[in-house]
Amino acid sequence: MASDTIGTETRDVAAAPEPSVATVQRPQRFWHAAQRRIAWLSTTRANARAGLVADILAGCALLAAGLMRSDNQPATSLATAVLGLVMFSFVEYCFHRWLFHGRVELFEQGHRKHHEQPLANDSLPFFAPPLVAFTLAWLLAAVMPTTTALLFTGGIAAGYAAYGLTHSVFHHVRFRRLFARRWAAAHHIHHCHPGSNFGVTTPLWDIVLRTRYRSTRPRSAQ
Repeated sequence: MASDTIGTETRDVAAAPEPSVATVQRPQRFWHAAQRRIAWLSTTRANARAGLVADILAGCALLAAGLMRSDNQPATSLATAVLGLVMFSFVEYCFHRWLFHGRVELFEQGHRKHHEQPLANDSLPFFAPPLVAFTLAWLLAAVMPTTTALLFTGGIAAGYAAYGLTHSVFHHVRFRRLFARRWAAAHHIHHCHPGSNFGVTTPLWDIVLRTRYRSTRPRSAQ
């Protein structure tokens, strides 16, 4: 009886149909199609504009969620949000200097395209940065007070929104006021001298780390 049972099970396993090549490749085809759609989406003007709005809303939502909590302390909350802003400005500098202008081919190629076509609409999918911000807030809430996590991440998200907005404005607006013109000029100088002026939202880290552009041409005599 035992041998008959084993023989039957063996025949059933042998008779079971193997998955077809189409069935195995279906998830791969779906993934490749999704990648192509996301890549296309990232080049559209609608995505770039939606991204700016989504980034601003994400920062506002996180900050509002932290401020509305019962354990909110105004002075501490302000300091936490400002710390998030400063932290983002440093991360922005590091990414721009050592990733976008570094040896990591994936980042370097994408950023080189921006230098070649600064008015193109290449940007991250509009849903990606808010998703990262909310995930970061959730992770930080596991190791620190929730209010602190929300306000700190809100400051980071607000910094990212400021980065996206100022970067877009620098390339699409011609300013008349001297301060705004100088602020935008610092980034335009970076496009001509890519080894300097890595900060977009602030020159702070270029000054601290001595990558602020300095002209080598002698000044004309007064």
